[in-house]
Amino acid sequence: MIASHLLAYYFTELHHDQVQKVDKYLYHLRLSDENLMDVSVRFRREMDKGLGRDTNSTAAVKMLPTYVCSTPDGTEKGDFLALDLGGTNFRVLLVKVSANGKQKVEMENQIYAIPEHIKRGSGSELFDHIAECLASFMDKLGIKDKKLPLGFTFSFPCQQTKLDESILVSWTKGFRSSGVEGKDVVSLLRTAIKKRGDFDIDIVAVINDTVGTMMTCGYDDHNCELGLIVGTGTNACYMEEMRNLELVEGDEGRMCVNLEWGAFGDDGVLEDLRTDFDREIDAGSLNPGQQLFEKMISGMYMGELVRLILVKMAKEQLLFQGQTTPSLLTTGNFLTSYVSTIENDKDKEGLINAENVLRSLGLDPSAEDCIATHRVSQIVSTRAAHLCAATLVAVLRQIRDNKAAERLRTTIGVDGSVYKNHPQFARRVHKMVRRLAPDCDVRFLKSEDGSGKGAAMVTAVAYRLAAQHAQRQRILDTLRLTHEQLMEVKKRMGEEMVRGLSKQNYEQASVKMLPTYVRSTPDGTEHGDFLALDLGGTNFRVLLVRVRSGKRRSVEMHNKIYAIPQSTMQGTGEELFDHIVQCIADFLEYMGMKGASLPLGFTFSFPCHQSKLDQGILLRWTKGFKASDCVGEDVVMLLKDAIHRREEFDLDVVALVNDTVGTMMTCGYEDPRCEVGLIVGTGTNACYMEEMENVELVEGNEGSMCVNMEWGAFGDHGELDDFSTEFDRTVDDQSTNPGKQRYEKMISGMYLGEIVRNVLLEFTAKGLLFRGKLSERLKTRGIFETKFLSQIESDRLALRQVRTILQHLGLTSSTCEDSILVKEVCSVVACRAAQLCGAGLAAMVDKIRRNRKLERLCITVGVDGTLYKLHPHFSSILQKTVQDLAPLCDVSFLQSEDGSGKGAALITAVACRIRESGRH
Repeated sequence: MIASHLLAYYFTELHHDQVQKVDKYLYHLRLSDENLMDVSVRFRREMDKGLGRDTNSTAAVKMLPTYVCSTPDGTEKGDFLALDLGGTNFRVLLVKVSANGKQKVEMENQIYAIPEHIKRGSGSELFDHIAECLASFMDKLGIKDKKLPLGFTFSFPCQQTKLDESILVSWTKGFRSSGVEGKDVVSLLRTAIKKRGDFDIDIVAVINDTVGTMMTCGYDDHNCELGLIVGTGTNACYMEEMRNLELVEGDEGRMCVNLEWGAFGDDGVLEDLRTDFDREIDAGSLNPGQQLFEKMISGMYMGELVRLILVKMAKEQLLFQGQTTPSLLTTGNFLTSYVSTIENDKDKEGLINAENVLRSLGLDPSAEDCIATHRVSQIVSTRAAHLCAATLVAVLRQIRDNKAAERLRTTIGVDGSVYKNHPQFARRVHKMVRRLAPDCDVRFLKSEDGSGKGAAMVTAVAYRLAAQHAQRQRILDTLRLTHEQLMEVKKRMGEEMVRGLSKQNYEQASVKMLPTYVRSTPDGTEHGDFLALDLGGTNFRVLLVRVRSGKRRSVEMHNKIYAIPQSTMQGTGEELFDHIVQCIADFLEYMGMKGASLPLGFTFSFPCHQSKLDQGILLRWTKGFKASDCVGEDVVMLLKDAIHRREEFDLDVVALVNDTVGTMMTCGYEDPRCEVGLIVGTGTNACYMEEMENVELVEGNEGSMCVNMEWGAFGDHGELDDFSTEFDRTVDDQSTNPGKQRYEKMISGMYLGEIVRNVLLEFTAKGLLFRGKLSERLKTRGIFETKFLSQIESDRLALRQVRTILQHLGLTSSTCEDSILVKEVCSVVACRAAQLCGAGLAAMVDKIRRNRKLERLCITVGVDGTLYKLHPHFSSILQKTVQDLAPLCDVSFLQSEDGSGKGAALITAVACRIRESGRH
């Protein structure tokens, strides 16, 4: 039939009738949006099965880990070799990647044939041949003397256990080399190269072509996190959260998963959608029952599907007047490329092409036959595109849910002859993805040479990551302490303690070892009602503590919090203490105890010099207090004077204590073995029961006394200089008290966030974090609060919540990798703090053991402070360090409940007990 007639026919009713006839006949191949949504849901279920450790073995969609954990960020640079083996030809490439401001990739490549006898020979012959080709390529370019990194695209089903280890599961595509299945192909290649001995390379990565496609596109578009191939075969890959990948250890970061989605349906989940034509194709294939989804989509089968339909329609007298020809009846004679030319809609060329194709198969087609063939092609390729879109949508939904995003913006890198050469396929995929996933904005980016360049890109990224990792570890290593270093810290702390206790040397000691005149911990016989005051910050508390002894031992507390106005904090001493007494009077009235006279304990958390339990000379104000006429005065006298001025009630001020001692006493009430108090919160300090004979500043050698170490100042005379880093020096320089409290600045909550912030600034300046882009907020002192460390290191916290904290710091474009690194920095800084604290504590418990001349010491440490209580790992690292550094001490830890209030009352109770027993 002449072409002009065809065109005329095209616009007639005839055309419409023919299309309807075919549509009716191929009803099962036409899938509604509802069908496709259902396919998408089924595929998502299959993905979950493939990701699960217990369900993977029976899953059809294998979800293979690729060990590719990062996509390109544009800073990659260097020369890389790539090998591409996946068909009858084999390619060697040299890929030059330059980053200097402009991303640029230059490539040179050479194709080598693989003769049939080598494909079917032994594995060693095959890999010797590959090594031979690689050697001649390097020879030609004059680079044999260089040891270059190499990426290997090996497009056969493999099981990967590392980025550079890939075990061949089975050969496909006509390869039959013996002794390769079940072996690591990288080892085989390394052996072949070594055997030659004329060049050396560093094999960094093995990938398949789908991953290569994603990586190639990822270099041009950093949003690319999916790869798709629709060519002879079909497959996809995407970046999955490690926490969902149960087959691989670790749950931080992301890894590219190779879906191997061609096998979707191999377990029967697509049976209701497969037609007789699909079953016939499968039965006649090389691998019946396998890759059923691929057989509905890919280029290897599309033309064959059209041929089977045309044969059946002819046999049923619906086409070619019931005639067939030997050519039409021959498997594989209707090429997928014919489907592309027939669907070319430019000036109705497709119908002319249809006529030419049919004539080449020995047929004599009518206009109706050409129209019908065109329609059959259309239905087959549309179903393929729509099925492909349905499974893509499942992957997009998975990524969107992982990110907990309302809308997902992402890019899919695509390659393959069907996608690139079929005139309608790509458009149909895009349109259906938009229809099924309106909440995803997807860009499709065609890959240029994914399998070659992609392998080089994976290698380039691996090299960048390795170099950056090494650089980061070098910086973080300055914050990591060895066992030997911690032993040295312990030794120096021990020496400073002895110096602080000695009458001769205490002036020179950085650790002041202040006597507290607390002579005993509770023994359980304490009894009575006590008042306690707690002054240590902008709030002030008054407490009534009822201590009961005997069988029903208990401590009952009532308290009220009062504010201290700024004007009072910075006014005169008289005003401050009158305000305190006014609060006490208000509290006694509130409790219905007006005018009562009770023993009182005063927690006063400012540096004091004590010479009796009920006396303390204020050395200096801290925490924003500046009341005049107090420094150098006894604060107990100032309080008593204010009580007398009021003439309303009389109180017996029995004890002046600090919060660390209060913590020890509170825990000592619960556990008689508690003889150490530790605070690790905003600041840090410790106290313990020391033998009187060692406390040289106080008369008498009998019994023991609690010593307030004021250990935050350890290091003020240089004892920690060889352990402190540039970050510690910066934090110290920028603090309000440079050169003071050096130990505290490496441990306590007030400073850890600052140390982390300074490390992050250093990383960013070196381009190792946030792609080298600094946010203004991160430059602000104090912006990285220590509570963020606790939140970021919480095991329950997903990385996306870490990103929320980073966004709060103005780092809106931080990546998943950035979150992992920030977490690592927090972890290193907090770990060092806990270890340093543990070294100090080990020195203290070892001293107590030696004081008592014991083989082993059993002792309890009472602990308080937000860092110890709220940080998820601080307490366990601290405890392990003490165990390691003081192996002869069995140390238990008891968390204190309200040491500064209850503790002051208990010290008062103990003092009253001792006073009473002294009277009898």
